Amino acid sequence: MDLGIAGRSAIVCGASAGLGRGVAEALAADGVNLLLAARSEDRLRRTAQEIAATASGTVSWVTADVTTEEGRAALLDACPQPDILINNAGGPPPGDFREWAREDWIKAIDSNMLSAIFLIKATLDGMIERGFGRVINITSIMVKQPAAILGLSNGARAGLTGFVGGLAREVAQHNVTLNNVLPGQFDTDRLKATQQKMASVSGRDVDAVRAGAQAGIPAKRFGRPDEFGAACAFLCGAKAVFITGQNLLMDGGEFRGLL
Repeated sequence: MDLGIAGRSAIVCGASAGLGRGVAEALAADGVNLLLAARSEDRLRRTAQEIAATASGTVSWVTADVTTEEGRAALLDACPQPDILINNAGGPPPGDFREWAREDWIKAIDSNMLSAIFLIKATLDGMIERGFGRVINITSIMVKQPAAILGLSNGARAGLTGFVGGLAREVAQHNVTLNNVLPGQFDTDRLKATQQKMASVSGRDVDAVRAGAQAGIPAKRFGRPDEFGAACAFLCGAKAVFITGQNLLMDGGEFRGLL
């Protein structure tokens, strides 16, 4: 399917690996000009070079921490008028809420709520003026199915979800959409770190934790970043204009609810 976005420009946050890279690769395959952002310079450079080797559009990169004002300014200096914005920041570590101080909560909110809101604030009016815009926020299945061990992530991402739900309706008439994509268990470094923590807490072997997790997914496997990227690229496409303010679960059927 031609998504109708060749030649558009996109900022992809957290693009050096995992789900962010999966989205970047999918957008590059559709001819989008990319600005990739992440904190790890060496890995980001390698990722940009690998994507650029087969991309028809341009691929540039900026080493930046999007959870800081300086990091967001660096992105916007390099790409001040993106047509597509992919918000993606690593989640806070798992743990016990009894051990989290106020500083832990503020850091989580800065990373997984406010960083996305401030990037939306900086780019949305330009999208409206140009008559095209797509914003994708990569959040988590935990917005719908919270786990106590990920309480910092649950709280911050739920706040972003509420903000986007209201804003999306306000700008839909301008061919600007905002959607959240909620990944379940994808085989990424983040998932492996969480499972290692769970194994440590429970006293189980990490391989047993991973096997049990896969058994609990109706698809009987973890998702792949390229599958996630393809879905996000569709939501960024011209034909996805009537999809906005939504929370798309990608979890292999793991969530058991109806809504």
